Amino acid sequence: MFEPAHKSLPPVDYVSMIRSLYADRRVMMLGALSSALVAAVAGIEGNSWVLLAVAIGFAIVGIARDIDMRAFERNGLADDDVLTATRWEARATIGAAAIAGLYAFWMSYSFLVVNTPFAEMSSLSVTVAVLVGVAGRNFDIDRLVTSQVILIGAGMAIGMLFDGALHTAMLSVVLIAFVVSLRKVSANIRAILLRAVHGRIEATRLASELDTALETMQHGLCMLDENGLIAVANDRAELVFSSFMPGNWAGRPFAAMISAAAARGTIPQRSASQLMDTVDAGDGGKVVLRLSDGQFCEVTVSSRLDKTVLLFEDITERVKAEERINYMAHYDTLTGLPNRAYFTEQVEADLERRRHHGDKRPNDMAMLMIVDIDDFKHVNDTLGHLIGDRVLIETSERLTRVLGRDSLVARLGGDEYVVYRSGGVQLSDTVTDPEAILGGFRGPFEVEGEVFSVNVSVGVVTLTDGSDDLDALMTKADLALYKAKALGKGRSQVFHDEMDTDYRYRQRLKAELKQTVADGALSLVFQPIVDLKSKRVVSCEALARWHHPELGSIPPSLFIPIAEETGLISEISRWVLATATAECRNWPEEVSVSVNISARDFRNADVAAMVKTALATSGLAPHRLEIEVTETAVIEERAAATKILAKLAKQGIGIALDDFGTGYSSLSYLQALPFTKLKIDRSFVMDIAENPRSLKLLSNVAQLGKDINLTVTAEGVETEEQLNLIATHSKVDQIQGYLFGVPLPRREVSELIDRMAARATLERVLTVGTTNRKRG
Repeated sequence: MFEPAHKSLPPVDYVSMIRSLYADRRVMMLGALSSALVAAVAGIEGNSWVLLAVAIGFAIVGIARDIDMRAFERNGLADDDVLTATRWEARATIGAAAIAGLYAFWMSYSFLVVNTPFAEMSSLSVTVAVLVGVAGRNFDIDRLVTSQVILIGAGMAIGMLFDGALHTAMLSVVLIAFVVSLRKVSANIRAILLRAVHGRIEATRLASELDTALETMQHGLCMLDENGLIAVANDRAELVFSSFMPGNWAGRPFAAMISAAAARGTIPQRSASQLMDTVDAGDGGKVVLRLSDGQFCEVTVSSRLDKTVLLFEDITERVKAEERINYMAHYDTLTGLPNRAYFTEQVEADLERRRHHGDKRPNDMAMLMIVDIDDFKHVNDTLGHLIGDRVLIETSERLTRVLGRDSLVARLGGDEYVVYRSGGVQLSDTVTDPEAILGGFRGPFEVEGEVFSVNVSVGVVTLTDGSDDLDALMTKADLALYKAKALGKGRSQVFHDEMDTDYRYRQRLKAELKQTVADGALSLVFQPIVDLKSKRVVSCEALARWHHPELGSIPPSLFIPIAEETGLISEISRWVLATATAECRNWPEEVSVSVNISARDFRNADVAAMVKTALATSGLAPHRLEIEVTETAVIEERAAATKILAKLAKQGIGIALDDFGTGYSSLSYLQALPFTKLKIDRSFVMDIAENPRSLKLLSNVAQLGKDINLTVTAEGVETEEQLNLIATHSKVDQIQGYLFGVPLPRREVSELIDRMAARATLERVLTVGTTNRKRG
């Protein structure tokens, strides 16, 4: 619980402390007699002979302790006589415990037995006063203080806790805590006084360090006295004061300085009033001041008694950071336009207003437009993202310039923007505003020395009542935008109800396609690819088909984009690979199979693993499989496509560039990727019989393919005339089109392969026979 004092102190200090115990003989005696007198009065008032006996006890113990203290004075004590000092300490502790026991008995007896207000109050007040004296007079010896605190605290607890009154018990809890804390108080006093005696130099050093701290702290600090005068101010505080009002303000009224600063305009009047209200209230608080030089200062006010401390902190950087964060939360950092969240907040507020006031303004029309940059990914991929960012910035500037202040223009994200107008909108604006937007992009973009054209597509929806929310308007505008792009891009489209029907139809197809794929209800057909010279089927392109039980045949041009949009395309590709490679095993060895891979497959699926699994399961040789990719797919996922196609090519799998001529026709992809075949799109073949330029273009494209050692296939061949022109005027190797067969189920395509092989053999035999007869 405690250790003897002589074990923790130097001998001189210990002996000095023992001497202090015996130094106040008269005070001790006066306290004992005073306590005896009060106890006697309480005994007479309460008619208690026991309290009279306690009074006598106080007198006896006081006299005994006085005799002991006189003996100490006579005998004296050497500075290093620790052993004798220890004996005197024990005698002082016994005396202190005796007097403490009397106090404890007095108070407990007064509360439990006498139970008169005077007896209780006198015993409690005298005992508490004695305890305070114990802490102040006997703090030197922990053992002595502890014994007195325990005894008196026990008496207090017994008397007050069991008094029977709730308020007395509650008060006892507080007083007992106070009593218990007195030991710590005594220890603190002892430590403080010892430091005061032995550490005057240290105290001086600490004072110097405190001054240094005030002068070097990062914030300004000043203290106001009870009259509101500036009593203390460090250098930084004085620097702040000089920005308020020049002059030496030490000892001058703080309120006068703030009033003068407000009058000069160096701080706002409202902030000045708020600061002085906080200082006058005395409750403390914080006030932010915007200074005339654009800086921000936060003043923290703390008050205690009649003194006030003000801490001045420069928070300019923090305020600017908060402003930046707030700006970033509401505006697009690249273009400076409102972002999606802020746009949504403003439009929803306007829609709510329209719903609330709709009956008062029945003809009030609103309009929402979604603007999308056509083929923006191509700009990024061919010109770089830095130029792409500049295109986005200039697009926002052109939209804002064309539409003016009456429109709310925001960036939704990526290359998509949204425009909202409300109030004063006429039906004619649904035509003029989109036309103005399209017209604003007819001029070329000039960025970093590059000159190029950028087109946009616009979807428009109007609102005349409060029936639609923002999500519904965005959906309708998106449908209109989708329609505009489907019609050829670079145009606008106003939403009409038929689009909603189409939208619901697509939503139904989305849901049912997922179930169809899960049930394995798609079918596979094969379109033959014929060698131009031998007239044999050398390959077949595998194509997925969907026959809906209610809606009939769903064209691939409809359900494949839906599959890509919903992420089902990779499941379809995996199924097509497995089914097509298995079927190819039934065909002659020289016939291969082609399977289309989507850009989404490169993004979301492990194409290499899909191909490996299909080949391993079917047992098909790698050279009999050909992977077809479009130029768009390669551009959108160039990095992934390059890596995966290179890996497949090393295995001997053919790589075909499908629909060449419909994408961006960037020759760099032909060089960078391991293509083995170039498939010329049907658009090159359609009018070669009527247009010599088309035939020439087809021939040149085929020559390009041959020059880089690619097998060239022409798609969309439908007539004998087209076939003859291709054979005569181009270096096309293979033909694909309705002339040799539409996409067929597996049994029919197998029969077609055999039939064309037999015909080619017969023609070769007849040709050889005719040649031999001519020679003979």
